[in-house]
Amino acid sequence: MTDGAIDRGHAAMAGYQVMPLTDRRQIEARLSEDRAFSAYALGHLEPQLFAQSQYWGADGPTGHATVMHSNALGSVTVAVGEAEAVAAILSLHPGPRLGYLSTGAPEHLPALRRSHLVTDTLQMVRMSTTSFSFQDVDPVDLRPLQGRDVARLNALYGTEGGPTHYSAEAVDRAIYYGAFDGDRLVSVAGTHVASPHQSIAVLGNVFTHPRYRGRGLAKQVTAAVTRELLARGCGEVVLTVNPENTPAVAAYSTLGYRQGSAVVEARLERRDLLGLSPLWRRFMARRRGRPDGDHIEWVGHRPPR
Repeated sequence: MTDGAIDRGHAAMAGYQVMPLTDRRQIEARLSEDRAFSAYALGHLEPQLFAQSQYWGADGPTGHATVMHSNALGSVTVAVGEAEAVAAILSLHPGPRLGYLSTGAPEHLPALRRSHLVTDTLQMVRMSTTSFSFQDVDPVDLRPLQGRDVARLNALYGTEGGPTHYSAEAVDRAIYYGAFDGDRLVSVAGTHVASPHQSIAVLGNVFTHPRYRGRGLAKQVTAAVTRELLARGCGEVVLTVNPENTPAVAAYSTLGYRQGSAVVEARLERRDLLGLSPLWRRFMARRRGRPDGDHIEWVGHRPPR
């Protein structure tokens, strides 16, 4: 996209009120329209994660949005809401130089590209189950994983050549279940985030060694993690899957997971690596703010008096 196109994109965002969000109840209310879609951001309302996260809201002529930037579990961004409102937030607060979009909607991609280079995009779909809809399976011989299992875990995730860098601390903080062949870990499922306070969790990192696929192991480890999350007070469990991976979709469906919104994930790199343009736009937006609203930034024009 050319600089002129980017400038026209910023001009299109006129009339949006952008503000920091610091009250967890307010944030929860803004994210609750589609809780399954917003699960990752809702999970970061847990006190230990919230302290390392920033939430921004935008309200304007065509709708509203909420964006989270967090360093609690890696450098991640979540975008929820109307695309132009997302763009208004990112024009002022684009987040870290490098990060990962853990949750966005397909219609957010043009807005994201105004402020970021967007690469390695994954087109996914959200699936979720609850304590009422979960269909458990007869458990097999699985074992919960701990930090001491991290070498086995990284070896399994690296089977097909991808980089793996899980730490023992990360495994101990999360919930992981694995299936073993002797001492060898051959299938695993874990969690990205779990929030008993919000009664929601994001399950993920499901992987089975290629030689052990087709035996239902992924379904078993997913069921085990789901079962424990529900027992710990997370009344809704969410995961993300490639909709073209029909065996995985079928397996999750038999566990009571139901398809929901389309989701995109991607790598993000800020276009303005030094952050000077967003800094200038924030300065100008604050000058346009109301006298009694020091924390409100207006994108594009002066607010009505």
